Amino acid sequence: MERSEARGFSAVMSGAFLLSCLLFAAINRHQRGPYMDEAFHVPQAQAYCHGRFLQWDPMITTLPGLYLVSVGAVKPAAWLFGWTGSVVCSAGMLRFINLLFSAGNFYLLHLLLFKIHQKNKAVSGFQRILSTLTLAMFPTLYFFTFLYYTDPGSVFFTLFAYLMCLYGNHKTSALLGFCGFMFRQTNIVWTVFCAGNVVAEKLNEAWKTELQKKKDEKISSRKGSFSDLIRILQFLTEYLITPKNLVILTALTWPYIILVTVFFGFVFINGGIVVGDRSSHEACLHFPQLFYFLSFTVFFSFPHLLTPTKIRKFLLSLRKHPVQYSLIAVISLFLIWKFTYVHKYLLADNRHYTFYVWRKVFQRHDLVKYVLVPVYIFAGWSFADTLKSKSIFWILMYFVCLLAVTVPQKLLEFRYFILPFLIYRLNIPFPSVYRQLLELAFYIVVNAVTFYLFLNRTFQWPNSDEIQRFMW
Repeated sequence: MERSEARGFSAVMSGAFLLSCLLFAAINRHQRGPYMDEAFHVPQAQAYCHGRFLQWDPMITTLPGLYLVSVGAVKPAAWLFGWTGSVVCSAGMLRFINLLFSAGNFYLLHLLLFKIHQKNKAVSGFQRILSTLTLAMFPTLYFFTFLYYTDPGSVFFTLFAYLMCLYGNHKTSALLGFCGFMFRQTNIVWTVFCAGNVVAEKLNEAWKTELQKKKDEKISSRKGSFSDLIRILQFLTEYLITPKNLVILTALTWPYIILVTVFFGFVFINGGIVVGDRSSHEACLHFPQLFYFLSFTVFFSFPHLLTPTKIRKFLLSLRKHPVQYSLIAVISLFLIWKFTYVHKYLLADNRHYTFYVWRKVFQRHDLVKYVLVPVYIFAGWSFADTLKSKSIFWILMYFVCLLAVTVPQKLLEFRYFILPFLIYRLNIPFPSVYRQLLELAFYIVVNAVTFYLFLNRTFQWPNSDEIQRFMW
């Protein structure tokens, strides 16, 4: 990192943290007590603060990583500054932990952008800083910076693990992956993703060697026809059933293998992935979640994915391959027909944006979910098109992880899309400065509207005196 970029990054990060602190103060003035899921998280953290580590709220479904980190940070700070009484482990103090995680995420995003795109010398320091600021302001993540939720910490440890993986520090990456798992069990998928990065790199090297041996210039490790994809899958199968290759891959990924083994041991002993209340967190094959994620990504990355050029290229591809797209459409219609689930929380809680998306869009008519199939197909094509700079093996690995982290979820919850979106956004080529500025402006507007609604558009439910607020 050049000195001018380092100074610029420090200034932008400091300014963003200062603005976040001001917003944090405003939110805590308006909402002093726990809100929504904080009603479970805050008392649990406070129990840990008082040394009651065996006390557990059965309504909590995640492991105690957030509470352990909070106590490990707040207790030494209280001793150092002489804090006593209710201020220690108060809702505001616990929320501040996520503000610190947010600052850490800002730094990690910049390091990841630098590492992933280090070979692209055309990318300027200004573009990296701008992209970092944009991703740090990503609305769904940024909102939960100011509440005591698991998301900022979950993102921090997962991004940190990914960074260490890219630098080849796999034991450290696996340890950080364990920390991420302690925040949210589904983060084990991103441990597999880190291992998959290593495997994809070795596969790509072997594939290039295979091409050189055959002197076949028609097949590329980046993109190709359907027949090329079949040949790549055949190569993948042959490579992975060779004992020598398996030994090499095991030697490279053993820290991740140990962690995944621990995860399966946990699932076996616990009787499932969820701790606490399982009645509302049942796994299912909810394939339309992939379509919701793709639509979510197009919405938040429209300057990159929804351009006239993209639309023209998609229509051209549609004309060239009508049979393939027709097959995709039929499969999509079938998956929507047989595997659409509506969680009871989605229909019952009008404080979340997903409630209004479902009511205003999907509940207008029974056929709406089928009519949206062309939108999903375009979203999927555009999504994959922006990843064509990555190797085919990386793309396959990412899509497997994407399916694993989205499809089993019955509840449509935008927070579940944060990590797959960030990892996707980190790995696409740098767009023009104009598009980056447009994306940043859009995020600022969305954040401004969200915080305005949360702070000023409160309401009450019938037969309840509690103030309710809109949120993600």
